Amino acid sequence: MKALRKLLGYDDKFFDLLEASALEAQSSVQLLATLVRSPDKVPTLDDFILTRRKDKRITEEITEALCKTFVTPLEREDIEALSFALYKIPKTVEKFSEKFVLCNAQVRDVNFQEQIRILETSVATLLVMVQNLRARTHLEKMKELNEKLHHLEGQADKLMLLFIRDLYSGHHDPLKVIITLDLYETLEGTIDRCRDAGNVIFQIVLKYS
Repeated sequence: MKALRKLLGYDDKFFDLLEASALEAQSSVQLLATLVRSPDKVPTLDDFILTRRKDKRITEEITEALCKTFVTPLEREDIEALSFALYKIPKTVEKFSEKFVLCNAQVRDVNFQEQIRILETSVATLLVMVQNLRARTHLEKMKELNEKLHHLEGQADKLMLLFIRDLYSGHHDPLKVIITLDLYETLEGTIDRCRDAGNVIFQIVLKYS
């Protein structure tokens, strides 16, 4: 029966790998939240690098499996698109963490908490979408989750405008303005990566609905 399922394209291998990638994305966000919420601790990039490398290996494993598998449960380009979309999350998180560590003295008093909260909710929502992809969840459920991601991304955009208004008020050191704005944009970019991956999943579900 298992061999027949594989022959018909029901091999769970790709779903396992995609879920593993989504979990690494969530792990990277959890590390980031800990880093930002514990500014008095000496930050390290080792864990971020490890998480990103784990996800890269998963992405490479997916690419290799696509080359070796004759029939896949989803179209090859869809699996590949989702794999790369998921990998961009820990990659962007690592970029933020590098900048945050290097400029820690300048941004120690900057509040990133609301963006972090949005990011945590976004990656958790994305993980649910990836997990539900295996079960071919009803279109309306996926639509609801995808709309939630878009709503969260919209909240992040509004926050960004408020941050920019404050930074350009003339009350801050110019160097701090440049550094903080770059960090805000990188963090918002991570939220965008979650939305992008959600869009890929929703397009897949639309195709098979």
